[in-house]
Amino acid sequence: MSTEIANYDEAVGNYALAVDENQDDKAKEIKLCSFARPHMRAFHFAWWGFFIAFFIWFAIAPLLPLIKVDLGLTPQDIWTTNICAVAFDICMRFVFGAVCDKYGARVPMGCVLMLASIPTACIGLVNSLTGLICIRLFIGLAGSTFVMCQCWATRMFTKEIVGMVNGLVGGWGNVGGGATQLVMGTLLFPLFKVFTGQDVSLAWRTVTLVPAAVAFTTGIAVICFSDDCPKGNYKELKKSGEMPEVSAAASFRGGAVDINTWMLFIQYACCFGVELTVNNAAVSYFVKRFELSIESASAIASIFGFMNIFARGLGGWSSDKANKSLKMRGRILVQAALLILEGACIFIFAQMGNLPASVVMLTIFSIFVQGAEGSTYGIVPYVNRVSPGAVAGIVGAGGPTGAVCFGLIFRQLPDDAQTAFRIMAGGGLGSRLLS
Repeated sequence: MSTEIANYDEAVGNYALAVDENQDDKAKEIKLCSFARPHMRAFHFAWWGFFIAFFIWFAIAPLLPLIKVDLGLTPQDIWTTNICAVAFDICMRFVFGAVCDKYGARVPMGCVLMLASIPTACIGLVNSLTGLICIRLFIGLAGSTFVMCQCWATRMFTKEIVGMVNGLVGGWGNVGGGATQLVMGTLLFPLFKVFTGQDVSLAWRTVTLVPAAVAFTTGIAVICFSDDCPKGNYKELKKSGEMPEVSAAASFRGGAVDINTWMLFIQYACCFGVELTVNNAAVSYFVKRFELSIESASAIASIFGFMNIFARGLGGWSSDKANKSLKMRGRILVQAALLILEGACIFIFAQMGNLPASVVMLTIFSIFVQGAEGSTYGIVPYVNRVSPGAVAGIVGAGGPTGAVCFGLIFRQLPDDAQTAFRIMAGGGLGSRLLS
């Protein structure tokens, strides 16, 4: 490890990617098939770490209709647990933005993955509503890895391409939301039913051990085999005097006093908050509205998450392109357009009364939801150059905050999901006024 670090520490010419010396050796390009340290290794660990975090965060979601019956819960109870699953994430995103400014993103991401894997492995011990609430609350810690994911990418790539890069790492990480619907609900759960002799209760209680083990292993790998920034790790750079010591509290204040941070907070609540809510609601919605099986509903719900393969990156890329011709105004116009299209498509989705049309609209509105997420983080690095992590953390906290608000609406309307979707659409349309 030390030899490899020395090779790219000696001279700019030794980096695997072209870099900008005026931007602390950040990469000016991206090579997706490369895993070279430090830039592309960090890129791939950023999205993969967030992917696994998203996977364990919502691993239980496609199993909720079964858990509801097994534990004798009401629809309101299920939505209470959905809200708790994102509530803890709000607090931790505020915290980890400033922590990343001080310590870097690598170690916090690895530690969070290992910690969140513990309650994931303990899901099978749940026997009551209180237990389910507590477990989902602490698993919500995994969602905060989004902040590390975005801070890491921002630290490794120049401002000219950071919108696309942030969109890619965030989007590919968000694919975990679709993958968990498909893998847990359609693949692993049926497999575990076979292993347990068709004992449905035992199957859902044991199946989450698989993602828990993967998350813990990933956390170790992130810490051991990657770097904080192009020139090395924060700890060594501070010891050598190449990097000044940063106060986490001062960093947070720098991000929090900027009004633009909070406008983006609201807009992110109305795009990523929508995604989190759909991840929680989609399977139950299709099971109830169209009388589908868990396996079929999970497969359909996974489409929403899988659009992240390209949609969030496309939003960031569009923001970068608009910035070249119209500067920041271009980024803002892209953001506004995507939020309008998102709100309109969610409203149409709520009107769909047949399955094929609903699947088509789910696919379309997911593209605009995730595109708006990508364009948001095309703007974030420009808000406060001194406290980029704090801004990323505060804006990122808007996502789960929106999910809590929308979750409360769905909880109050357990038998009228269409109205809840319409209200959510109104939030997206209204938030564009802040652009």
